[in-house]
Amino acid sequence: MKKYNPIPLEELQKINKPVNVNVKHKESLTILDRVAVFITSIVGTMWCAIAFTILASISLPDAIKGGRATVISWIAQTFLQLVLLSVIMVGQNLQSRRSELRAEADFDVDTKAEIEIETILQHLENQNEEIAKILENVDRK
Repeated sequence: MKKYNPIPLEELQKINKPVNVNVKHKESLTILDRVAVFITSIVGTMWCAIAFTILASISLPDAIKGGRATVISWIAQTFLQLVLLSVIMVGQNLQSRRSELRAEADFDVDTKAEIEIETILQHLENQNEEIAKILENVDRK
């Protein structure tokens, strides 16, 4: 029978530590990335969507006076692009926040599991030492 030599706990602790991906991501952002995130966080609000709606509505009377083609153009180019862009960004920001919360929860679970696993491994190492002592005593007799 082949003797099993377990990997020492100290070496196992060096491998595969749980990583908080949200923190790692924030640390990896460049200045331009941070500017983009800041702008996105402003444009991706319902307040911005309301402001864009008001801004787009200012040109609506002139679009109506211009006829059907102008109204369609106003809807497609002004209203949809300004207002729906912000509303879509709000939805994406909400989904992103949910993903961040899920990643945080996963990190917490992974961290707790790592502590539990280390505790079990330490217990097993202690058992191995005790079994080795017992085997020594049995071999002496």
